[in-house]
Amino acid sequence: MYRENYINSLRTELVSMVSDHLSPIAMRYFYSEVPLETTIKWRPQVLILGNYSSGKSTMINEFLGGDIQATGQAPTDDSFTIITYDDSVPDNTPVHVVEERDGNYLLNDPEYPFETMKKHGQRFASHFRLKKVNSPFLRNLAIIDTPGMHDSISEQDRGYNYQQVIADFAQIADLVLILFDPHKAGTVREAHTSLKDTLPNVTFEDRIIFVLNRIDECSSLIDLIRVYGTLCWNLSQMTGRKDIPTIRLTYSQRSTKASNNISENDIDYLKYLDNQREELKKSILEAPRYRLDNLATFVETHAQRLAHFLEALINYRKKYWIFRVKYFISGFLLSLTGGGAILLALLSSGALPGDPNLMTLAGSGISLAFMTGWMTFIKKYFYSKFHNNLLKNIDDLTEQETQIRRDSWKAIKELTFKYLKKTNGNYSLWQVEEEYDIVRDIITKGSQDIREALNELATIKHENVPITPKAALLNKKEEDEYFKYDSEFLKGIPLNYY
Repeated sequence: MYRENYINSLRTELVSMVSDHLSPIAMRYFYSEVPLETTIKWRPQVLILGNYSSGKSTMINEFLGGDIQATGQAPTDDSFTIITYDDSVPDNTPVHVVEERDGNYLLNDPEYPFETMKKHGQRFASHFRLKKVNSPFLRNLAIIDTPGMHDSISEQDRGYNYQQVIADFAQIADLVLILFDPHKAGTVREAHTSLKDTLPNVTFEDRIIFVLNRIDECSSLIDLIRVYGTLCWNLSQMTGRKDIPTIRLTYSQRSTKASNNISENDIDYLKYLDNQREELKKSILEAPRYRLDNLATFVETHAQRLAHFLEALINYRKKYWIFRVKYFISGFLLSLTGGGAILLALLSSGALPGDPNLMTLAGSGISLAFMTGWMTFIKKYFYSKFHNNLLKNIDDLTEQETQIRRDSWKAIKELTFKYLKKTNGNYSLWQVEEEYDIVRDIITKGSQDIREALNELATIKHENVPITPKAALLNKKEEDEYFKYDSEFLKGIPLNYY
C-alpha cells in the first residue's frame, strides 16, 4: 500500500504541475486546443492491439477473471472498449460488467481523457464504449480493447480513420500490447501500417510489448518454434530493427481447460512457458509505474517544446525592435534630409522670406510632416515586408545546433508560424519572457525534482515496505508518519519554481 500511495501521490503532483504551470501558457499561445492535462489526468491505460481472432478478448477475460469480452474464431467485436474498475459491489461478487455506457458519454464526460477524440466523428462514437468491471486486476489501471485488424477492411468501410484513432489512443496509453496468433504469424495490412507508420510517430519503443498469443494451439514445441521464428522475421522487417524485439508467449488457461480437442501430451511444453504468462501479467500490472515515467517524459517534452516555442516568439519580437529602431533612425535622418532639401528649394524659389525664425519653423514642420508620413504610411509597407520575410525564413528564429533542438523545432515550427501569422507579430515581449522563465524553471528545477522522486520510488519494495535506512527501523505507526512526510515532500514539488 505504501508504494501504491507513493505512486498515486506523485502522479497527482505531476498532473498538477502540468495544469498549474504548462497548460495556461499552452492555451494562451494556441500550443494546444485543450488543456494539456486532459489526456493524462485519468488512470494508467493499457492499449491492446492485434489481428482479428488473435485472442485479445480471451486474454482480457483471462486476466480479469470473468467473461467480459465476447470471444470467437471470427471477428466478434468492432468497438473500441474502455474497461475500467468499479468498486460499487461487494468484494466477493463474481467478476462481471457492473455498468456499460456508450461513446457519446465517454467523449463528453470531463472525468475521462477522450474529449479530443470527438474529431473522429459520430461513426467512431458509435463504435466506442465503456465497461465498468469489478475485477481487482483493474484497481490501478484501465484496458483499451480495440477492433481486430484486417487485410480487406478500408477506412471507408469502418467509417472513420482507424489509424488516426489508434495513434490517439497510443499517445495516451502507458503500455501498448500487440497480439499475434500462430495462424497469422505474418501480419495483416492494418497491422503492418500500424507497426511501420502509426506507432513509431506517437509512442516510444519501450512502451510496446509484442505478444504471441494462443500458443496452446501449436501442435508441438517444434511447431511453436517455427511460428516464433516467422513472427520474429516479420517484425524485424516491419519495424526496421536489426535486433529481434522481445516477444512474450502466452495463452489462456481458462480457454485451454475448457477445450476437449487438445490432449495433455500435445501441450506438455506449455508448463515451461508459464513464467512468460506471469511476466506479461506483471508488466501489465506495472502500468502505474510506467505512467510515472511517461508523465515525467510528458512534462519534460512539452516544457522543452513550449520553451522553444516561446524562445522563437521572443526572438521575433527582438528582431522586430531592432527593425523598428533602424527604421526610426532611417526615417529621422531621411526627414531631416528631406525637410532641409524642401526648405532650400522654397528659399531658392523665393517662396519663403529670409526670416530665421520662420525658416526654422518651416523646416521643422516639413521634417515633422515627412516623419509622420514615414511612420504612419510607409512603415506599413516595410513592416509587412519584414514580417513576411521572417515567416518565409522562420528557421532563422531559432538555433538548431543539436538533434534535440532540431526535433523540438520540427514539432513546434508550424505552431510558431500559425501564431505569428494569426497575431501579425503583435504580442507582449515582456509577457512572453516572463512565461519563458516559468517554463525554463520547470525544465531545470522541476525535472530534477521529478527524477529524484522517481529514484526514491525505485527504492521502495513491492512488498509495500520502504527500504531506506530510516524506514527499516520504523514500526507501523512510524511508517504512516514516514509516508506523511513523503507526501508533504511531493506536494512541494510544483511550489519550488519561484
